[in-house]
Amino acid sequence: MKLPDFEAWAVFASVVEHRSFSGAADALGVSKATVSKAISRLETRLGATLFHRTSRRLTLTDSGRTLAERAQRILTEGTEAEEAALDAASAPSGLIRVAAPLTFGAKLVAPVMAEFMAANPGIRIDLNLSDAFIDIVGEGIDVAVRIAELPDSSLRARRIAPVTGYIVASPGYWEAHGTPRHPADLAHHACFAYTNSPHPDAWRFRKAGGEEAVVRIEGPLRTNNGDAMLAALRVGLGVAILPDFIVRDDLEAGTLVSVLDDWSMGSSALHLVTPPGTLRPARVEALIEYLGERLKRSCAAARADGAA
Repeated sequence: MKLPDFEAWAVFASVVEHRSFSGAADALGVSKATVSKAISRLETRLGATLFHRTSRRLTLTDSGRTLAERAQRILTEGTEAEEAALDAASAPSGLIRVAAPLTFGAKLVAPVMAEFMAANPGIRIDLNLSDAFIDIVGEGIDVAVRIAELPDSSLRARRIAPVTGYIVASPGYWEAHGTPRHPADLAHHACFAYTNSPHPDAWRFRKAGGEEAVVRIEGPLRTNNGDAMLAALRVGLGVAILPDFIVRDDLEAGTLVSVLDDWSMGSSALHLVTPPGTLRPARVEALIEYLGERLKRSCAAARADGAA
């Protein structure tokens, strides 16, 4: 049996990541000719063209797109295996790519990153803050912070803590439009839609006794970021469902008031998600432990404040 050309697969993954032969060559520390030969060697072996090449542009063929994720996995797992062996007896060092939701990342993840880098001077962090869905394998992310009910997948996920959502509006809004007594009443209110959710126009509720409700909503504001709703909420333009880390200060100050607190909005939770595979570099393992412990404490403190 002829062994796979692992070097060519790794080169292919690097070309996909850097979107050029020259970019891959610089990243790998080899010549552009070496990269070109590796790609040609792989194409010959597979009997398929991986890239459309022009003088100005390099794009993946259908075959290339199909194989790109597998190539990235080969490169990632090979790199992790070597780094795990090299890092086992040394202090964490090197680059870690982290992705997190925008508001949660800025408020809670970024300070932990600063603490972790201060404690580990050899660590460098590439922190991507976005509420958009990120393909962590395709983007080369080492650790992603996700707040959601995660679907089954090949990704590895570590559940950190539940995240509580609140149905909120200003005191003036509730006074003018009435306080809902049941989730169904929200169909008659101006409700803001969070467009990064799977069903932004349908709010789902569950009560401790097992009763469930699904409400179709309409309102004057749709946005992909929860923080962006706060200004409109404070001046009484409508209602939103937002997590505790966004509305905690407003609830404590009384500028927003929550209703229907005996209903829950699903089983959303905070997770740390990593690419598939059993091997991770020591620096990534160290960050997962550090980040997980501190975020767990932060969420527990928030729940205690909310219950007080």
